[in-house]
Amino acid sequence: MTERTIPAPLTDEDRWRIALAKDHRFDGVFVTGVHSTGIYCRPSCPARAPKRENVRFYETPLAAEDAGLRACKRCAPDQHSREERAVLRVLDMVREAQGPVSLQQLGAATGYSPTHIQRVFKRAVGMSPAAYARALRRERAGEALAQERRVTDAIYEAGYQAPSRFYEDMKGQLGMSAKDRRDGGAGRTIHYALMETTLGTMLVAATDNGVCCLSFNEGEEQLRARFPKAELIEGGEQFRTLFATVLQAVEKPGTGQDIPLDVQGTAFQQRVWDELRRIPSGETRSYGELAAALGQPKASRAVGGANGANNIAVLIPCHRVIAADGGLGGYAYGTAIKAELLEREKRGK
Repeated sequence: MTERTIPAPLTDEDRWRIALAKDHRFDGVFVTGVHSTGIYCRPSCPARAPKRENVRFYETPLAAEDAGLRACKRCAPDQHSREERAVLRVLDMVREAQGPVSLQQLGAATGYSPTHIQRVFKRAVGMSPAAYARALRRERAGEALAQERRVTDAIYEAGYQAPSRFYEDMKGQLGMSAKDRRDGGAGRTIHYALMETTLGTMLVAATDNGVCCLSFNEGEEQLRARFPKAELIEGGEQFRTLFATVLQAVEKPGTGQDIPLDVQGTAFQQRVWDELRRIPSGETRSYGELAAALGQPKASRAVGGANGANNIAVLIPCHRVIAADGGLGGYAYGTAIKAELLEREKRGK
């Protein structure tokens, strides 16, 4: 999508609801200042909730201390917990490693057992250390492929020990092969159709692997901009059933979960798109809530960027992400289409 929306920050009412829920995912995002007691706490502090009129919110512990507050001894908002330090240590080790890092090594470095550090890391990051390492290598490989002349050079630069490990790792992750990715889809064939819907003209395009583009009020020119070196063919009898199924999913949003997709992106973008598909039809999420669901509550702006990079409308339902204040926010194809999609989903819920 072409539009880039800057997600709205959390409002004080958002922060108050988070504090009442004692949501640990927002620890480190802000602190809660209780001026009747003169202390500030983590959002997850287990202490009894104060009266709303006594509460102010601060971005950092330092800001709260500048306002004359002191840190709560119970939740220690001015310190990283042992588990938080362990997660940061694992992130550093995985990023700096030249090869695989075992759970035994991670446990020894953090003072936890291998099973416990895996559990702690997965709860904080949303994936296991091994899955994070694979995602990091895939992302590095994608970046290297855009610069290197030889695919093999990019594979080794990304940290893979052998090309066979790279192709095994990429299986099912990228719709296009490594060489295709580097060459902008050169040598690939994409079939497309322009179909009339009650939301306007829909462009749908697919490879043999699945749908690679779905947009509104666009045509071949925009498709060509996305896949500049692919062969574009309008129509195609073998795609008739697939395109008809996509049309049905657009007319009745919330259906079509089994439609195959051929989508590629960075490791972070893939995680965001997967999380978008987990939002139930008829429901919405803010950028902050989506970032928290990924285990990265400070990444709302990055989530907004990944949301905007989605080329497959409706099937990857970025229309379900709204502003923190409950407003619609932006949408590449216009807020009227976004509002109608959300209304149809609510009616069908």
